[in-house]
Amino acid sequence: MMATFHLKIVSINGVFYNAQCNCLVIPAIDGERAVMAHHEEMVIAVKSGTMRLQSEKGGEWHEAVVGQGFCQIANNRVTLLVDTVERPEDVDANRAREALERAQERLRQQQSIKEYYMTQSAMARALVRLKETEKFTH
Repeated sequence: MMATFHLKIVSINGVFYNAQCNCLVIPAIDGERAVMAHHEEMVIAVKSGTMRLQSEKGGEWHEAVVGQGFCQIANNRVTLLVDTVERPEDVDANRAREALERAQERLRQQQSIKEYYMTQSAMARALVRLKETEKFTH
């Protein structure tokens, strides 16, 4: 029997992935975290970055750009709930660049603490999206 777990990845736009998985690597607040079958139960805070998954042992790795969220691991089932998730080839580089410029402009203006952190988050997301598109354009 192959050691896999059930993985469901959900964003605002709906279900991105819902199938068996051999290994999932997510960008956590404290560095990358790998999840494999029969992982101990926990909830992990996810930050904007690149997520990788391998559906079967020795199989191809698939990448996606994820926004903030959390990952729940329980009973050999993993639910990754993030605000955004997109394949690197689907990221619109121009839109990401414009979002980064808007966030940089907002940073130059006086902001409340909450607005500042929201702007920082928008900048981080835009930078991650741009970094991922560069892998596909070079």
